[in-house]
Amino acid sequence: EVQLVESGGDMVQPGGSLNLSCAASGFRFSNHDIFWVRQAPGKEPEWVSGIYNGGSSTYYRDSVKGRFTMFRDNAKNTVYLQMNRLKPEDTAVYYCTQLSQNYWGQGTQVTVSS
Repeated sequence: EVQLVESGGDMVQPGGSLNLSCAASGFRFSNHDIFWVRQAPGKEPEWVSGIYNGGSSTYYRDSVKGRFTMFRDNAKNTVYLQMNRLKPEDTAVYYCTQLSQNYWGQGTQVTVSS
């Protein structure tokens, strides 16, 4: 059974930090690019970041560049999203996904509010 399980979401104040994790199982994790996608209330999902299967390259949407860092540990079948200097507009449910086979996690809520 394929599983992607996100964790680490929380409520933080603007300027705060969170570290999201996504633990994968049921597929050959190291062979696949992994992405973070978020969806804010009333809005369409938007891609946040991605990392190549070897972990050598990462890419980010412009609004999070310089604040978010994505990395992976293939030995642990886990990807991470370190989020710094959070803003209220980062509030959303964050999903990790393996798009090549359309696998998605259940999401973790991030709320940035004073």
